[in-house]
Amino acid sequence: MSTVNVSGRAAKGCTHPSGCHTGDVPVYASATVGARFWLLIEHSGPWASHLEDCVLPEDVHTLIKRATRLGIRPQLIRRTDRRSPARDGVHVMVADSTAAEPWIAEAWLADPDDLDLDALVAGVLPESCILVSEPVFLVCTHAKRNACCARIGLPLARSLAEVLPDRVWETSHVGGDRYAANLVCLPHGLYYGSMSQAAAIAAANAYRSGEVILDRFRGRAGIPEPLQAAEHFVRAHTGELSVGGVAVESSRSDGSATEVIVLGDGARFRVVVEPMTFTTPCGTACADTITTYRLVSLDRLLPVRYATPVLT
Repeated sequence: MSTVNVSGRAAKGCTHPSGCHTGDVPVYASATVGARFWLLIEHSGPWASHLEDCVLPEDVHTLIKRATRLGIRPQLIRRTDRRSPARDGVHVMVADSTAAEPWIAEAWLADPDDLDLDALVAGVLPESCILVSEPVFLVCTHAKRNACCARIGLPLARSLAEVLPDRVWETSHVGGDRYAANLVCLPHGLYYGSMSQAAAIAAANAYRSGEVILDRFRGRAGIPEPLQAAEHFVRAHTGELSVGGVAVESSRSDGSATEVIVLGDGARFRVVVEPMTFTTPCGTACADTITTYRLVSLDRLLPVRYATPVLT
């Protein structure tokens, strides 16, 4: 595994190298692998370090447990002004990032047990939900999980909410605290990290136009990190920035390397990536190990032409 050094000292109260929060450290191929389906639950009150420790109604805890068992990622969300939900009942949103056309929907539940999560993992809109036509943007501000998320994420969430009112939510831990501030674009599950306020506005506007911005783009959640890396390198090579413009066709591992066939820009590419570890000048004591991927090779595959044999 290759290694490179990361310079910069951590800010006060932060164990991460400063480059993690400024964009100097590459963030690609770091989106949360397990987030394929989403359950967002509005809760304006305080958040404990972990969802199971939050003060929530018992039926909401039961809903979170059901979602977790089914492989659905639960998130608490709240408005940036911390106002209480506008209606009685439990406000939820569900999203399927795996569908050919990813979607997000919402519901106000008198009884959380009415939410059909089995339908969600089957790719079917639950009966209690209504499709939402506009994207949803989540900014992690989970201070009890990591102080960096609140210190950097909260001002970003507030500024983004001024530009896109009613589309932006604070959210609990999304993974990758070292890359705060983190932005998640739903329903596609696109992750951005190390975001400044200007970068977040640019990324949100690009997503609303059906595109991604590669700068500070962590990747597409729900797929393994080597595959995220391969998609990133194909985008960088071809300039293909449409949200659905690249897709993994197949992959296989060979030792530490991963070979991926990626469709993009109207062609097929064979991409080989391998992991690479960052080390800090002060050693691993001042930060967790930071792993990313390096490009070993990228080749455009020629289309196969079949010839009819000559009969003799």
